[in-house]
Amino acid sequence: MQLLLERIKSRIKYSLSIVFLVDIFFIQFSHAKELISGVHVNQYKVIRDIEWAKPKGYSLTMDIYIPQTGKSNYPVLIIYHGGGWLINNKSIMDSMSIYIAQHSEIIVCNVNYRLLGDNENTTTINEIIEDALGSFLWVKENISVYKGDPSRIAVTGDSAGGQLAAMVILGGDKLGSGGFKGKFPGYNPTFLPEGLIAEDVVRKKILAAQAAVLSYPAIDVYDKCLKGEETQLNFFWNLAKKNPRGFFGDSINVQNNAELYKAVSPIYNIPTLDQRKLPPQLCIVGSKDKANTPVTIQNYVAKLKDAGQPVEYWEYEGKPHAFLDTKPNQYLGTVFYRDAPPAIDRIIEFLNRVFKL
Repeated sequence: MQLLLERIKSRIKYSLSIVFLVDIFFIQFSHAKELISGVHVNQYKVIRDIEWAKPKGYSLTMDIYIPQTGKSNYPVLIIYHGGGWLINNKSIMDSMSIYIAQHSEIIVCNVNYRLLGDNENTTTINEIIEDALGSFLWVKENISVYKGDPSRIAVTGDSAGGQLAAMVILGGDKLGSGGFKGKFPGYNPTFLPEGLIAEDVVRKKILAAQAAVLSYPAIDVYDKCLKGEETQLNFFWNLAKKNPRGFFGDSINVQNNAELYKAVSPIYNIPTLDQRKLPPQLCIVGSKDKANTPVTIQNYVAKLKDAGQPVEYWEYEGKPHAFLDTKPNQYLGTVFYRDAPPAIDRIIEFLNRVFKL
């Protein structure tokens, strides 16, 4: 009997090792669906680590993925990664970028932005939004070099990246050379086209995306900070190995400066249709997401609908937070090749309709 138990244990260990190796293989190459089904996928070209700006001496880069299907130009999707504005970089979206390049005729720009802990823990959340806005302007100005169509650009992001994608379409008319230090809370993008200032970008309506996909987005920064996001209660500070502090710096807190925190929260910045028509948005969330719950995303969707703005909602049954990440998440139990493809297929279908592909 003892020998039999030892053999069973050995078999279990072997099986778990095989499962682990298979997971790593699929995550590394992001080809699980094709290997199983034999579905044809596009060849693609990737140009990595293109420096698009260097605010306060901090180098910001992006990777550009180009489908190799023979078209003279392609629409573009800009991706902002998640991580609570404190952890991760564009590599967490590598597998999503590859999948889209393989399964669509859309160029992907996978973007790095500053985190709160960068520049010796001095970066503010409005500066992070300025990075997101600046990257959009850089893509608009330069993407034709990579066969991208500057008149067809969409933005997407997950979690904190979803907040950034939302602020690109909601904050594009709230620019000012003075930034948040001006007469009103505004943004001075990290990158500006040569010869232009922030006010010119607004006047010329250059910051105009054609669509946004928000995956389990952080749509209420104000509420999160009221609940301790700027304190040790937020474990991302520990993961980032940074001391907790205010999102706008040590001298500003959420209790006394509600207007600043609401200014960076998508849910408080939705214009009515008669004020400005927004591009169509697709909001995605897992039914078991505890970080940005379905209820919070539904509230955002409801406010968009009340304002007359175009929006679609898709709830991914049985999924938690972070199901789009490249790396498997042991805490949440997510694995890219198993969990991400249905959601990305939904994203591609939405973008194909918007871009009329």
